[in-house]
Amino acid sequence: MSELALRAQKLDGADQLAPLRSRFVLDDVVYLDGNSLGALPAHVPDRLADVVRRQWGELRIRSWEESGWWTAPERIGDRIAPLVGAAPGQIVVGDSTSVNVFKALVAAVRIAGAGRDEILVDATTFPTDGYIAESAARMTGCSLRAVVPGEVGAALSGRTAAVLLNHVDYRTGRLHDLPALTAAVREAGAVAVWDLCHSAGALPVGLDEHGVGLAVGCTYKYLNGGPGSPAYLYVRRDLQDRFDSPLPGWNSHVEPFGMRGAYEPAPGAVRGRVGTPDILSMLALEAALEVWDGVPIEAVREKSLALTDFFLECVGEYVPSGRVEPVTPLAHAERGSQVALRCADAGDVMKRLIERGVVGDHRAPDILRFGFTPLYVGFADVERAGRVLGEVLGA
Repeated sequence: MSELALRAQKLDGADQLAPLRSRFVLDDVVYLDGNSLGALPAHVPDRLADVVRRQWGELRIRSWEESGWWTAPERIGDRIAPLVGAAPGQIVVGDSTSVNVFKALVAAVRIAGAGRDEILVDATTFPTDGYIAESAARMTGCSLRAVVPGEVGAALSGRTAAVLLNHVDYRTGRLHDLPALTAAVREAGAVAVWDLCHSAGALPVGLDEHGVGLAVGCTYKYLNGGPGSPAYLYVRRDLQDRFDSPLPGWNSHVEPFGMRGAYEPAPGAVRGRVGTPDILSMLALEAALEVWDGVPIEAVREKSLALTDFFLECVGEYVPSGRVEPVTPLAHAERGSQVALRCADAGDVMKRLIERGVVGDHRAPDILRFGFTPLYVGFADVERAGRVLGEVLGA
């Protein structure tokens, strides 16, 4: 057994989060793609069966009240809140990330008010965020300017209405400076909108602490909500009465069953709702979030950094020189919970890794991505992944 394998055993033996692995449905595959789709929490199938067979099958329409269906978006939002550093009453769950980005960005421009006619968008963003930003700019009569996060401070002006940023770069795993960037945006009189898809459930976010105005995120990555599970929208409490959604719906009406012709928004984060919630996937998410009971996000972050450090060490030891180049920052303050490696034949290499039981993914043209979910990934997994990568690239 190699020295790295022995160290992995010792690290796993000392890992206080290791018992959480038993809360998931896993096999002997090394699963390093939780930054795309989280593993299935073991208790979710039975919980979802109850939702289908009893709540829907027996109670039927009564479940909107008796099973708490109607209040699920806010109730589940409050379960997510501690994971992103938010007090209760500021997060509502529903719709997709894309829809919530659109709601948040248009609302941010409206909050910023007259005289501000420019939107800044992260130039390295996930493509959909860019598409949505372009559409929101057209709708609000704003110009759109793409800037890399490090240049946001210099790009801000009295014209800036909103700034759409990613907390963690989906391609490289770079963690952007949410506190400093949010402070700069607020100082300029604009509204920051953060996409938390690759940070929520992987590291502390501190939405309330850092004065973030609006934020969105998905729940199927580190939150393990399942494929297509509903996203969420955060609206800071002092902005809620000014949140003017471009998608007003009967679910966000102050009197949803009044069926009035004129729209009047409900108070609070509820005004981020639109239509009927997708109950089956929403309640699967609610069950999945129970794996977080008693788990401090600070401990998750500590293990995440240890896992990614160890993986980089294994890559340096096992992979032939010159075959890969890390593009994820080495500095902890600049790293999310994934490691991206530049590799000339990334697509083919990832196929061969998957054939050998190491599952990550790749992003064209040349990026291998490995996501580290501390709730169920261990150090022996990391050592095996690095060793198999070295064997594949050395073949």
